[in-house]
Amino acid sequence: MSGIPVCGPEGPIRATTASLAPRSAVRAVLFDFSGTLFQVGTYADRIRAALPRPVDDAAMDLILSRLEAGLSDPAVVDAQRARDVSSTAHRRAFTTWYSSVPELAPVAEVLYEQLKAPEHWVPYTDAESTLSQLAGSGVALGVVSDVGWDLRATFAHHGLDHYFSSWVHSYEHDTEKPDPLLFHHACRELGTEPATTLMVGDHPAKDGGAAGAGLRSYVLPAGAAPGSYRGLDAVLRLAGLHPVRTAPRG
Repeated sequence: MSGIPVCGPEGPIRATTASLAPRSAVRAVLFDFSGTLFQVGTYADRIRAALPRPVDDAAMDLILSRLEAGLSDPAVVDAQRARDVSSTAHRRAFTTWYSSVPELAPVAEVLYEQLKAPEHWVPYTDAESTLSQLAGSGVALGVVSDVGWDLRATFAHHGLDHYFSSWVHSYEHDTEKPDPLLFHHACRELGTEPATTLMVGDHPAKDGGAAGAGLRSYVLPAGAAPGSYRGLDAVLRLAGLHPVRTAPRG
């Protein structure tokens, strides 16, 4: 399905004229979830909501520092391997990390349930306008996410689910991006070829890895705050559209 030539260290082994042909228009766009269209609420807000007692700024700074340190804990590192291939592995990965902080261990499951709750996720300011312009121009849309639960409820909660015709969750396929299986499955569901499909995400290896499956890819810079402007108008330009800025709802 991909039609990608076999390459040696310097380039394609067999001569090809494919690069001389005009590039086809983008017919479909696949979006990652977290860090691309949505971002979860801040850890400080979520922790304060989960803990039974008030937490002042000094105590919160200590908890957040311990969360950061926990990322290098051997048990936490081990739990992250193949994190997104099943809902069980996903839950274990996050609760192991939360539990590495003594203050959070008693509420590790509460924090994980927060992570799955639609109301704790915030769309980026330009998410809806981008999706609306793409869909309005006839571009098919899909979600391809490394995740441990079904994302449709979150999109529906924010009124964004109706834009999408394909939902590919890694845990339902026992694999993770950049496995071509996930990208190709979305392309089949949308009825498009990989060469006319663009994958948009924020992880160079996982989302950028779509290029290895024959898709085009665009990787956003990491670190955008919840509810901020994400720079998704670049996706519109890559799809051959002229971005039109619209005011966010609400």
